Amino acid sequence: MIIYTLCDKIKLILFIGDSMTEIEKKIEELRKTLRYHSDRYYNDDAPEIEDYEYDMMMRELKELEEKYPEYDAPDSPTKKVGGVADNSFESVAHSVRMESLQDAFSKDELREFSNRVEDTVSDVNYVVEPKIDGLSVSLEYRDGVFLRGSTRGNGDVGEDVSGNLRVIHNIPLKLNKSIPYIEVRGEVYMPKKSFERVVDRQIINGEKPFKNPRNAAAGSLRQKDSSVTASRGLDIFVFNIQQIEGVELSSHKESLDFIKELGFNTIPTYKKVDNIEDAIAEIDRIGEARGSLEYDIDGAVIKVDDFSQRDILGSTAKYPKWAIAFKYPPEEKQTKLLDIEIAVGRTGVLTPTAILESVHLAGTTVSRATLHNQDFINEKGIAIGDVVTVRKAGDIIPEVLCVNEHNSNSVFKFPDVCPSCGEKVYRDEDEAAIRCINPECPAQLLRNLIHFCSRDAMDIEGLGPAIIETFVNEGMIAKTYDIYNLDFNKILSLEGFKETSANNIINSVNNSKNNDLSKLIFALGIRHIGAKAGKLLADYFKDIDLVMNASVDDILQIDGFGKIMAESVVEFFSSDSTKELIEKLKEAGVNMKSTNVVEDTRFSGMTFVLTGTLPTLKRAEASKIIESFGGKTSSSVSKKTTYVLAGEEAGSKLDKANKLGVQIISEEEFKEILDKEETDTVEFKSWINARNIKEIISLAVDELIAFANTKGGTVYFGVEDKPIE
Repeated sequence: MIIYTLCDKIKLILFIGDSMTEIEKKIEELRKTLRYHSDRYYNDDAPEIEDYEYDMMMRELKELEEKYPEYDAPDSPTKKVGGVADNSFESVAHSVRMESLQDAFSKDELREFSNRVEDTVSDVNYVVEPKIDGLSVSLEYRDGVFLRGSTRGNGDVGEDVSGNLRVIHNIPLKLNKSIPYIEVRGEVYMPKKSFERVVDRQIINGEKPFKNPRNAAAGSLRQKDSSVTASRGLDIFVFNIQQIEGVELSSHKESLDFIKELGFNTIPTYKKVDNIEDAIAEIDRIGEARGSLEYDIDGAVIKVDDFSQRDILGSTAKYPKWAIAFKYPPEEKQTKLLDIEIAVGRTGVLTPTAILESVHLAGTTVSRATLHNQDFINEKGIAIGDVVTVRKAGDIIPEVLCVNEHNSNSVFKFPDVCPSCGEKVYRDEDEAAIRCINPECPAQLLRNLIHFCSRDAMDIEGLGPAIIETFVNEGMIAKTYDIYNLDFNKILSLEGFKETSANNIINSVNNSKNNDLSKLIFALGIRHIGAKAGKLLADYFKDIDLVMNASVDDILQIDGFGKIMAESVVEFFSSDSTKELIEKLKEAGVNMKSTNVVEDTRFSGMTFVLTGTLPTLKRAEASKIIESFGGKTSSSVSKKTTYVLAGEEAGSKLDKANKLGVQIISEEEFKEILDKEETDTVEFKSWINARNIKEIISLAVDELIAFANTKGGTVYFGVEDKPIE
């Protein structure tokens, strides 16, 4: 096999003779898998596998590359730091490379590391410290004042996140001493209590919760709005001096003591030892204490203390030779499964929890563990009374790994009705979750109320999440329709409320009764039905009673609706609780009809895709204008797209429009179209880059059908003469 490298990501591979060997296939598959999971971990903050699984794959790849050097590649994951600079922020080139560490998974590997070090330098002292599980950052100070902060990125280039780092409480904006210049490295992390608070709020708001504190920290630090970062309760531990001017330091422990004097929140514990066995003993001590810590660690680090010895030892292409990270293996224990509880989450999902005989695991007593979903239970064959193996996933959430001893032939089955409200539960074909869709389910009340009152829904100003939570706790709201029975005097009697604020809430509630039907449909929180789909339903049926009585086939007549969406609507309105809610809202005087009347239908049958930043219009404003003239907007470009309305920094949608020959217009051209009087002549220009005549005919038919659905006119149809690819 001969590889011609064109650039970092593009290769021409020429196979001579036989096809790839099994070894080559294995290496390439490992590289592909590792790149995918590295991207999910570092850049998307959404890991799909545990760190231990990733580490084991990386180790396997490294061993294969060492054994078969003929298959080595310069862009292998074994030679690269996982992150890349995020294009959302300005790039920062690190003048001192932010290296990653070589991992060890056994005590013997630590001893081998020590032997390599002591073969090169003598009289070695080591510093042992916990390895914080967060996002690595660089902090720069000029004359003692914070200058800039950046992420590690790929080690050579990161992104500038100075604004977000400034709002982290333990990052000093001015040091206790005026140092000409200093750059330190630290780990931004989210304390466990902050993580629990953030996840609770995400669940209430119907957002996808962070998987673990590390990804929560990374996602929070990359926010465009620094006020969001400030609200997440992030913290930092500083553990290294990258470079310094005006001060001479000779060892790592000396540098940690010094930066603590400067006002930095340093790594919580660090111990200096003079031999590897004492270092290993300290690693064991840290490991035993990790379950009781208020932050997550994923290992411990051994570093050569003396800076001059570090210079002699140097670095490989990826790792310093003077440090190594010991990764704690996931601890597993066997115990008995006593019961399975089903809880209803705030999004309606039924979640099974294993009730276990208590067992000591990773420093804590574990008596409960996640069982994920029914598919997981079926796959493992889990039943109450079984002996199971439990571990802490990422040292945070205990989970059942497998069954060691079956004591029942009956695998546990989810109930057919919701444990909270007794309504029938549903499972979508395309997901593992089983959920309750009852809008009045007590377990989902808070989230449903927050959504109902939100801006894109009923837009009840003054009823934000905190106030809704107060009203629920005070017993003033127990059902959604109770919003329309709020009592002015009762609100006034609550702490913190005055006449003006109470009046504003009552007035806002009353004003919401006049909303269009589309806002009410969206406010009901129907699965798969967003604001746009709610408007399509309202515009098509015009009345809530017609929506409630519609069949799946009726709803499928609406352009833009698929089977899953239609079934979701029918299931939702078939519920007795939904019917009761609608009746109560009618009694309260909430509008149940579509008030959207389109007099000028010049955009009827047309689909617009908006991309980039427009000079004067916001996308939401442009969408409303298009819809007011009978058109619709879509999030994706296809052959059926009439126009792509493009602004600055338009991305892949613009590329796809050019490829498909879809007409691209600017905001100025869009306004010119609006300024023209409505005409009975509509011109369709279909610029086609087609492979065969069937595609041309298919597109022409699509265009003509779309036009036939309008009020009629003259069609001018043209094909641009472009080369066929």
